[in-house]
Amino acid sequence: MSRSQRLYGIAALLFATSGWGSLFLVSKGVLHHVEPVWFTLIRYSLSALLFALLVLPRGAAPWRRLRRHAGALALRGAAGFGLFSVLLLIGLAHSVPSHGAVIIATTPMTTQLVRWLLDGVRPTRAALLATALALAGVAIVSGLIGGHGGAGNATLFGDAIAFVGTLGWVWYTRGAARFPELDAVEYSALTVLAAWPVLLVAAVGAALLGWSAAPSLEGLRLSWRALLFVGVVPSAASVLAFNHGVRTLGAVTGTAFLNFVPVSALLMSAALGTLPTANELLGMAMVVAALLIHTVLNRKANALPAARIAQHPQNRCTYRTPGATTP
Repeated sequence: MSRSQRLYGIAALLFATSGWGSLFLVSKGVLHHVEPVWFTLIRYSLSALLFALLVLPRGAAPWRRLRRHAGALALRGAAGFGLFSVLLLIGLAHSVPSHGAVIIATTPMTTQLVRWLLDGVRPTRAALLATALALAGVAIVSGLIGGHGGAGNATLFGDAIAFVGTLGWVWYTRGAARFPELDAVEYSALTVLAAWPVLLVAAVGAALLGWSAAPSLEGLRLSWRALLFVGVVPSAASVLAFNHGVRTLGAVTGTAFLNFVPVSALLMSAALGTLPTANELLGMAMVVAALLIHTVLNRKANALPAARIAQHPQNRCTYRTPGATTP
């Protein structure tokens, strides 16, 4: 790999993680005008258009795959883009942007716990300790540990809702392995496109049942710039940039860069005048440390099979690793 390729890969990962960090800051203001279900529909309507343009040059093959797996892709997309986004936004309405970014950074560790529960693949002791460290960090950030009365627990409900929402994203990312014929870009694009009718029905149904009011024209006028930004940058451009960075530098390095999501959100919040508390800084440092430990463990685990193949080239096999995306 050339130096310029490596630099482009690093730049792509920094762009992606900064875009996801900005998602929380920009979305917070929009929630005053557009409720979470409709915000999610608008957000992924914009990204669906961009992804459709992205797969058009690939010819008819992606559309055949979309028709063949429409139901399964729609379910995965509804969990990853619908359930995850709605719960994240509901949580954000009751919390602060930096907390949401910290909670999102725990998804690699949460994935290991879900894999243990559903697949029986027990993480190593070190991985379990890293997961415990990350969850403790989230508990400190949210005020569950070390909070001071009502002020310390004010964001706890929202943070808990956002954490539950991450389970939808974990289930979505696990689904990539069920579609080996889809690369990372096609899996991202086709799940968005398949899930869009589900998001539309959910938004309209919620409005008819009185659960979620449709946005007013005045609300859309006041927030259209933020909605456009969220639909284009965090929901589409950041996903593509992350995929490019992972393909260039590897999945382990891409996971390590997820450290920058809460860091970027915290830096942006500080630049806007909201300084973090000591508890928030401590909790974020614990989550970042846990993610670094998780990344090192993954690197070692991936290095062992590679070393065995190098020692026994006659047993060499070709593996296809699905790409990983995040919100």
